[in-house]
Amino acid sequence: MVRLAAIAVVAFGAVVVRTRLKVRDALTAVAPELRSPLLPFTALRFTERNLPIIRRVFGIRARTGGGVVVGERHIGRVPVLVITPEKHSAPSPAVLWIHGGGYVVGSPQFEAGGAARLARDLGAVVVSPDYRLAPEHPFPAGLDDCMAVLTWMRTNAAGLGIDADRIAVIGASAGGGLAAAVAQRSHDEGIPLRAQVLVYPMLDDRSALRGDHGGRGTFAWTPESNVFGWTAYLGRPPRMSDAPDYAAPARRTDLAGLPPAWVGVGRLDLFHDEDVAYAERLRRDGVPCELVVVPGMYHGADGIAMKAQSMMDFRAGMLAHLRTHLAEEG
Repeated sequence: MVRLAAIAVVAFGAVVVRTRLKVRDALTAVAPELRSPLLPFTALRFTERNLPIIRRVFGIRARTGGGVVVGERHIGRVPVLVITPEKHSAPSPAVLWIHGGGYVVGSPQFEAGGAARLARDLGAVVVSPDYRLAPEHPFPAGLDDCMAVLTWMRTNAAGLGIDADRIAVIGASAGGGLAAAVAQRSHDEGIPLRAQVLVYPMLDDRSALRGDHGGRGTFAWTPESNVFGWTAYLGRPPRMSDAPDYAAPARRTDLAGLPPAWVGVGRLDLFHDEDVAYAERLRRDGVPCELVVVPGMYHGADGIAMKAQSMMDFRAGMLAHLRTHLAEEG
């Protein structure tokens, strides 16, 4: 037994060394306050083979802390987490929180801590759908689920204690891509939204076709994972020629009329270029948009180095945007 344990330790040590060597140069570009001993292990490639294991991790329920009431509902076939501040003055604003995970993993439970914190800070009801995931359920399943929950929020506003005219949508990574798609589709269907918050959103399937990413995408979401995620979500490999409407929000040519946006991304994030381009196009088309680009920030850094000053500022900017646009006076 001792010998087997020793062999296991040596093998694990070898993996650690190989991983650290692989990302050593990339680590030097990371802002010192955003570095973590865990960071090399985020350079994980998502594949069909390891998807079940990763889903188990992303299904863990995070602690929500005090000051909120957490409930679970079913909207048709969609399980939903509803987080309401204990000190709830109805009708309050509401936020549709769409979890991330590359369109292939993730759950409202895994992001419940962040959603609860948002509910406390804003005094808003936060609703988070457990939308269907690819590759079992490719586009438009996930988006349809999110839209169904948004419609339910509006039609059941009185029961939820919310103001149907003060709803915003927020999401990070793939959740940010879905949030952008919800904003576009809501506009087209005449459903008003007060604001959209897109946190390093996954917007453009064409990024999976690029060979040179300028050294970006080493941590948390890699180019290889990006190809897998987009292929699973689209139900086919990405191609330059086309994608279905709303599947890749960056492909939309006319962004006029969309709700005021906040777009935040790190300079080391694989999605940096597409996010900056989308924010600039929103502004060009007359949509109020605040763009925040953080030097030395990788994908998901706000979840790994939450207490870093740059990440607290990152979140504060997002909250300020929501407070402004969810105010009663509109």
